[in-house]
Amino acid sequence: MLSVQLAGLIDEPLPGVGEALDLVTGFDEALTNGFARLGEDRASALTALAGAMAATPLGDRVAEAAGKVAAGSVSEEHVTALAAGRTALLGAVHDALLERLDTALGRTRAAWEEPHSTAQSDNLLGACRSWLNELAITGWRGVDHDLVSAVDQTMEALLAEPRLRRLAVLLDGLATELRASCPVATMEIVPARRWADLWARALVLTQAGGLPAGSGEPVSGRLLVLGVDVHEHATAVQAQVHAILEPADGGQCRLVRTSVAATKVDTIVGTAVWRLLTGVPVLLNALAERRSLDIKDMPLLGSGDLVWHDDRATAGEPADPFTTARVQLGSVLAPAAPPLERHPVRVAEPVLVEGYTVPKRGEMVLDLDGMTITVDTDRLPSCGPLTPEIVRGSESCIGLVRWDAGRWLLQPLAVQGTVKKLPVTAHTGDWAQGPTDPKIAKAEARNGDAVAVLRERAGRLLRK
Repeated sequence: MLSVQLAGLIDEPLPGVGEALDLVTGFDEALTNGFARLGEDRASALTALAGAMAATPLGDRVAEAAGKVAAGSVSEEHVTALAAGRTALLGAVHDALLERLDTALGRTRAAWEEPHSTAQSDNLLGACRSWLNELAITGWRGVDHDLVSAVDQTMEALLAEPRLRRLAVLLDGLATELRASCPVATMEIVPARRWADLWARALVLTQAGGLPAGSGEPVSGRLLVLGVDVHEHATAVQAQVHAILEPADGGQCRLVRTSVAATKVDTIVGTAVWRLLTGVPVLLNALAERRSLDIKDMPLLGSGDLVWHDDRATAGEPADPFTTARVQLGSVLAPAAPPLERHPVRVAEPVLVEGYTVPKRGEMVLDLDGMTITVDTDRLPSCGPLTPEIVRGSESCIGLVRWDAGRWLLQPLAVQGTVKKLPVTAHTGDWAQGPTDPKIAKAEARNGDAVAVLRERAGRLLRK
């Protein structure tokens, strides 16, 4: 029963998680002020982090780095070791959370198999490391426009390398946020955890073997979509589709994800973001029409991510995500978590929740026989029909279970219910080929197509 599953999540706090996150907070405070001027308290925070890593393979290196940095000797090697310690500590928190979630859901997870590493562009990655090292020495409070601009040339070269696009988008996002916040010294509150996460993640990706390796195994079969999670930033948008793969060879069904992304500007928002993903019409059509997809020889990475090739997919029969979830979600094989991607924010497991009630007022929670889980309405994308009002009137929900700020949350991807006495079914991908709500479509027509205007202006500049 689902109420029993929820009880497995919301009972006693996981031992050690709070203490581990306190150590991360101490590290982030030191990074905020810069490793060049730690002070006694912040040096102690680095020493405490090193102490937590003492029994691990990283223990000696992190301890040495903490001691050297506290003494005022800050090198790239030491900064990297401290970032690795912070990453490993958050990875341990991730593992504890995922184990609790898998136990509650009765979900089986595949074991991780290390792929063969691939060659990386040392010059570009070295330039990235140099900038990230300078950020650590200076600290967020010392960031100004000159320091942010120092990465611009490297960024252009990264974006020109398809292999390094993931790192490029990550660094571009961090640089954009820093640039918009300059001078950071005048900010009342610094998003220390977020910026430290981006910084550490980027630094790990620039190490030998840090970038995703291997081409994956080719898989064929039927893809049954559960929902799509839209990640939108001022400079990029990504649609991450969660689905169940029925292998053509009759093997066990697997939970998989596939992501398509595009760069953007901050003026492109709402339903317009879908028009940036013009290179995947088969996928967008399946989302909008709620169809299955037949795929052939699509690369599947060990992380459970399908490397999407639109020309290797064809639209199948209509497939109701709720029927798929009710029949198959309880027995699928979940993917392994790649070692370098283990972080609490990456916990996002598809679940089906039914038979709940939602209070008409106050914080939005799903209540099952007195047990509640909070609904993360902040993650509802503006490019789809899901709204807090629709979620509040729902009776069934396909969503992603996440963990944030010490509690479990549910991010809706699709709901069924009643709004104003009318039955409603809404999915985040329903507007992948344009809004179906007449009011939204009319407003969009009145405001014009921002993507088309920007493309026309870009074309005019290129013609000059």
